[in-house]
Amino acid sequence: MKNLGRVRLDRVEKHYGSVAALKTIDFEIRPNEFFALLGPSGSGKTTTLRLIAGLEAPSAGRILFDGQDVTNTGPGERDIAMVFQSYALYPHMTVAENIAFPLRMSGVPKIEIDKLVREAAARVRIDSLLDRRPGQLSGGQQQRCALARAIVRTPRLFLLDEPLSNLDAKLRLETRVELKSLQRNLNVTAVYVTHDQEEAMTLADRMAIFMEGEIVQIGAPAEVFERPATLAVAGFIGSPAMNLVPARFDGASIRIGEAPIPINARVPGPPREIMLGVRPGDIVADRQGLAAEIYVNEPLGETTIVNLKIGTAPVKMRVSGKSLFRDGEQIRVRFHPDRLHVFECDSGRRVEV
Repeated sequence: MKNLGRVRLDRVEKHYGSVAALKTIDFEIRPNEFFALLGPSGSGKTTTLRLIAGLEAPSAGRILFDGQDVTNTGPGERDIAMVFQSYALYPHMTVAENIAFPLRMSGVPKIEIDKLVREAAARVRIDSLLDRRPGQLSGGQQQRCALARAIVRTPRLFLLDEPLSNLDAKLRLETRVELKSLQRNLNVTAVYVTHDQEEAMTLADRMAIFMEGEIVQIGAPAEVFERPATLAVAGFIGSPAMNLVPARFDGASIRIGEAPIPINARVPGPPREIMLGVRPGDIVADRQGLAAEIYVNEPLGETTIVNLKIGTAPVKMRVSGKSLFRDGEQIRVRFHPDRLHVFECDSGRRVEV
């Protein structure tokens, strides 16, 4: 019976000398889940993947696969396959030989290897390229070859370290759809490292957001988008990211400067300075709203991002189609009262309203 592919990191830390690369992370990846590790460069996501793979050992804590402690086992004992950013193909081998390599290392009979290689190549649509060498392939074909090599023996865990980052924009969009479909068809647990929040949002069932060696939020993409736990997450998730505007709660209402901001919720706690969050799509022009000045329009075809200033605060507003506003124009805008987010200034934590 095939292993489930459940992964548990139990109070794991990683130190390089006096530098804490990971500061006590604790989470579980469910069987057959597509789980993304998302964060900016240096946040700890690739270190976490390497710990799961067994390429590095944790400084503290345990790593469990399906309830079994694998903390002190090597990569070969963990039943994993990895796809790297660089693809790591052997240039002197053909596509077929590259895909077959892990099977040969495992002692699989040659007649069975040929069958498995053709099946894996067909899954990623490179079965007509088996006699070529990596140098004769496009970037997208090399990436598919690396994927075929990873899936050829149906591992317990499928680990992907920014596998699409070397592809052009169009091919990235196409390949990520294929990647998600492939993971579902294989029914395998996938752990995916990326700094691209759009990639994580579209691919992941759940994701962990890393910031400075810590996990600051775990959840389904829609959940993280709708209810970011901190200012850092709010400013990272979304394209464009959430607007964060300094405001004040006076005990009864929220104000930007002297202007009250309608909100269909009760803000708990005493009067204080806060950060008000609003998505670009939750701002509309309204003659009764806040005074704002437009300084740049960014046409994107189906939508336009209108950059404006409310007082000294830069704010992005998303409008459908072509913007009717001119640079330098004075307008008034309103925030959607049901879709506002409130954060504490000192801790950066979300205020549940």
